Amino acid sequence: MLMALPLFAALLSTPAPAAEKAPHDPVFTYAVEILSDKALAKAAAEHADKRAQMLETIANYDPERPFTNGRVLTAMQEVPRHLFVPRELEGSAYDDAPQPIGEGQTVSQPFIVAYMTHLAEPKPEDRVLEVGTGSGYQAAVLSKLVGSVYSIEILPSLAKRAEKALKRLGYPTVHVMAGDGYRGWPKAAPFDAILVTCAPDHIPQPLIDQLKVGGRMVIPVGAERGGLWFAQELILLRKTKDGVRREKALNVSFVPMTGEAQKVDPKPATKP
Repeated sequence: MLMALPLFAALLSTPAPAAEKAPHDPVFTYAVEILSDKALAKAAAEHADKRAQMLETIANYDPERPFTNGRVLTAMQEVPRHLFVPRELEGSAYDDAPQPIGEGQTVSQPFIVAYMTHLAEPKPEDRVLEVGTGSGYQAAVLSKLVGSVYSIEILPSLAKRAEKALKRLGYPTVHVMAGDGYRGWPKAAPFDAILVTCAPDHIPQPLIDQLKVGGRMVIPVGAERGGLWFAQELILLRKTKDGVRREKALNVSFVPMTGEAQKVDPKPATKP
């Protein structure tokens, strides 16, 4: 059931924080690239207090409507978010804000990760597609909740780094591919759920086609206005034997989906 969260919609209706846009990327380093296996295992256990505070923030984001999905909270407790951001930003990894990860991209704020995961209704046997791997953090969280995760990243450098991080940190059920997520991952389809972490101006038909009947898709959708990508809605789409049903969840701000999404005109089948 879709949680009624008007306060969240209000809080997230403004343009994203500065971290959502990183036009001049500094040179980042990541723990998975420089630490030994022993040192990496030790680092994964650090920041327990900040992780606990992150969960408290998520659970009480709206005191009148607490976030109570225990499976999602447990998964996020188990994943060391600080190892999916640059070492220079590890101290702020658990703040409820997006963090830059290079190439002008960000890892979403913890609450958004939790809420999108909740909307996808992950089940232990599910096969899930993620469009927009980024640093691999969302995929790592999903892997704690489902059978397998297939994640596509359009930027080869990010795909390579995320794949290495996920492998070294012990997430064998996550499969990463560099490519254009607009077309999904046909060879791995169909999927029980699809999470999209970048915003097209319409819902890609190939993703709908690769969703099982009964499947769920969580995707931000919005058009560019004045050069800014902030007029977006987070959509929960359910595929039924009779078609698709969509519900608006939140107003959000994501980086745009690039590649084919920017070349293809919306088709009637993708509209509400």
